[in-house]
Amino acid sequence: MNWKLLNIILVGFAFMLLFTAFQTSSMVQESVIEGAVRQSNGTFKGKGYTSLAVIYAVFATFNWAAPSIVALLGPTVSMLSGGITYALFIATFLKPMTWAFYTGSVLVGIGAAIIWTGQGNFQTINSDDSTVGRNGGIFWALMQCSLLFGNLYVYFQFRGKTTISGSDRVKLYGVLTATALVGLGLMVVIIVLNVILKRRRAESFEDSESETPATPIQAFLNSIKLLKTKQMLLLCVSFAYTGFELTFFSGVYGTAVGHNQHFGSDGKSLIGLCGIFIGVGEIFGGGIFGILGSTTRKYGRDPIILFGYICHMVTFFLIFLNQPFNSPITDTSDPTYIKPNKILAVACAFLLGLGDSSFNTQIYSILGSLYSEQSAPAFALFKFFQSATAAAAFFYSNVLELHWQLLILVVTGTCGTISFFIVEQKRDSRGCYQLIREDDDEPEVIRPSIEA
Repeated sequence: MNWKLLNIILVGFAFMLLFTAFQTSSMVQESVIEGAVRQSNGTFKGKGYTSLAVIYAVFATFNWAAPSIVALLGPTVSMLSGGITYALFIATFLKPMTWAFYTGSVLVGIGAAIIWTGQGNFQTINSDDSTVGRNGGIFWALMQCSLLFGNLYVYFQFRGKTTISGSDRVKLYGVLTATALVGLGLMVVIIVLNVILKRRRAESFEDSESETPATPIQAFLNSIKLLKTKQMLLLCVSFAYTGFELTFFSGVYGTAVGHNQHFGSDGKSLIGLCGIFIGVGEIFGGGIFGILGSTTRKYGRDPIILFGYICHMVTFFLIFLNQPFNSPITDTSDPTYIKPNKILAVACAFLLGLGDSSFNTQIYSILGSLYSEQSAPAFALFKFFQSATAAAAFFYSNVLELHWQLLILVVTGTCGTISFFIVEQKRDSRGCYQLIREDDDEPEVIRPSIEA
């Protein structure tokens, strides 16, 4: 087997296990915390949306240091180090304490910056222009399987329950913590395998002919320099949109469905079912777009981005009709434009995942091609803007009603789609881009393939 492809598959499985724990936790976090607050008699004062906002705010801030850490530790050790913080955060739910809960939120924000920058770097150096789309689709589909398993458990465990008890919480987060630890174990296996391969084949699968290892200071300066390119500034608009919609599908939508009292006793279990179908949409999209990787090299990434945009716009309109406006904030039986429909709620979850996979797989692909020589800074900037807008969205999710949140998504989604189109139109028939920096008089032609 091609060892670089094996690396992609192993990392995909490791992230699947780790994020089975974390994404399931995020989906039910607000509902679980509401129950924990009631059961603690005032001793625990955590807020789910606030915790997630802290995570993404720290994530955004620490992304500026992440390339330096990845340059110092290497991508595999960086992924393991970041993953440990996820396991610690999930374990804090076993016995909720306010200080531990928010400390864990800060730690996982730091870890997220490290693990995702390391992952982007590792994926790029195990890909070339002919495999970057395929590898991105494989990784995305495997990782998003994480939305299936944990949410299946949530669906069956919470079915028919209107509140989440302390024993339910301990069972759920005991399983999730154990799952995260297994994912960390697989990351250790990846490190060991790459060390063995390096010794046996006298080459490092973490090094690449297309990317020269940077010192920590160089990695930070490279991030600053990349922001001077018009392409990166335009792509940052797309990055920002993925942050807003990440908050919506990973935290807000499931909470809104759980708060919708029109669904009766099935409301809480529907959180898990919606999470499952978000995952199905992500996996389906990642698999299809991975298969189409060679096609996008020829026809461009625009059609897939346009497909994702249409998916999301239709979905936002259906959610607008199906959900009470104050459902992201509190339990409600307020009237809606149509009679709330459980099947429609689950179908919207699928479309949210499908649209998200459209944007993320193509962003991974274009960054791997356009910035193959500076993948760590490029992915750090991606995660900075994504996590910054995600943090802002979690903060306003505490107070903004659903229709205002959907309006923000429509506006930023439209702007992000247009900006991506502008960058992709710079791509010529050979797959090359004109990279224009603010301080350059002439455009620099970038050929993403290694041979070039």
